[in-house]
Parts: sequence; structure tokens; C-alpha cells
Amino acid sequence: MDKMTAERYARHIRLPEIGAAGQQRLLDSRVLIIGMGGLGSPVALYLAAAGVGHLALADYDRVEPSNLQRQIIHGHADIGELKTESARRSLASINPALETTCLPYEQDPTELARQVELADAVVDCSDNFPTRFLLNRMTWKAKTPLVSGAAIRWDGQLATFDAGVAGSPCYRCLYQDDGSDGANCALEGVVAPLVGVIGTMQAQETVNVLLGKPALVGRLLLFDARRMDWRSLKLGRNAGCPVCAADTPQSL
Repeated sequence: MDKMTAERYARHIRLPEIGAAGQQRLLDSRVLIIGMGGLGSPVALYLAAAGVGHLALADYDRVEPSNLQRQIIHGHADIGELKTESARRSLASINPALETTCLPYEQDPTELARQVELADAVVDCSDNFPTRFLLNRMTWKAKTPLVSGAAIRWDGQLATFDAGVAGSPCYRCLYQDDGSDGANCALEGVVAPLVGVIGTMQAQETVNVLLGKPALVGRLLLFDARRMDWRSLKLGRNAGCPVCAADTPQSL
């Protein structure tokens, strides 16, 4: 690590839980972020600022006026632009040394699986259940940690699923895959700062994961923005889960 890099991340390096070795680990890491919207915006901004060396940005949408209420990585001048390209510019202004891979198209399962395998962690910032279930299956098979977040109306949640941690449940243990796309913020609405809260927490948990110290495996954090109330629930593995039940359950 050169002098300028050490100076940039001095506040991290001073933390005994990170230090120079931990910062180098972040610099050497690659994270795949699915969705450059309300959750993906703070995730990408904070991971870039924290010094994660390589971010792969997956989103095939373009910036629309209705996005600007909460998707803080994009600006008014970016309307009509691909979200991945708008995000890439914003991230480069924060950290010119950041390496980015833009994936501005809908990936087929084979390519998505390859991106999952290349990543040290996957952050699910999508807004639909089919994508979440697909990512769960792929990350579980690849043993790539999955940091999952969701936000709608006034409510948010996040958890980490990691096949590499003994006894970890998977996303499918939490939700039934019934083929329904479910509600999303386009239909139900979402209060703007909520996605910032959940996305920032996802970014922090991703840093925890990359440092080998995940905090949310086997836990589900729930946030009620109206009451400013956090709840933590313990998650166990579903013995009948079609994704992870083949693994021998062990205590966390």
C-alpha cells in the first residue's frame, strides 16, 4: 500500500478490527451489486469510498425522473442515461482508483452465475422476488455471501446468507417461492430516506463480510421508519428448504 493510499484510508487503518491488512483485503475485493436504484446507490457510494477495489454494477434500466426522489447516485442531468453509466461516473468522482465493471443488460443465468462466482460478495439491491430467489440459488451454489436488503413504504429489512457459515439459512428459508413477483415501490411507494438507511446498512455488512466478520448471518433486521424502531429476529434453517436442506444443519 503506497503512502497516498494509506493516507486516504487512515481512519480505517487506525481501527484494530481493520488495520492495514484489513484495508488491503478491501482493496483486493470484488463485489457484485444487483440494482443501481434506491438501495444500490448508497451501497455503491459507501463501498467505493471505503476502498473496495472492484465493483460490478448490474442494472439494465435508465434513469427516470421518478428515480431522483431516492436514488442518490444519479442526478437530474442523468435522466435517460443508463443507470450503470451514471453510477460509474459518480463513483469515479469519489474514488478514481476504483475499478468498475458495468453490466447494463439483462444477463442470462450462465453469465450471472459467472459474475457471482467472480465476486467475494453479492449485494442484492433488486426490487422483485424472482431476482432474489435466483440470486439466492446461485450464491448458495457458489458459496458466495449474499447481503440482502429490501425497502417498501416505511419498512425495511436486511440479512446475510452464507453457505460457507455452518448452519446459515438461505433466503428461501425465509420466503416461499410461489412464482409471485410481489409488491414493489413503484406500486406501493417508499419514503426516500428509508432506502438510504437500509442501503447504508447493507454496505456496512458487506464490509463486515469482506473482513470475515459477518454480523447478520442467522439474523433478520427489521426497520420501521415511522416509529424509528429496529427489531432483530433469529433465523433458522428450514429443514424442508429446496435450496439449502441438503446441507447438514449445524448450530450457528
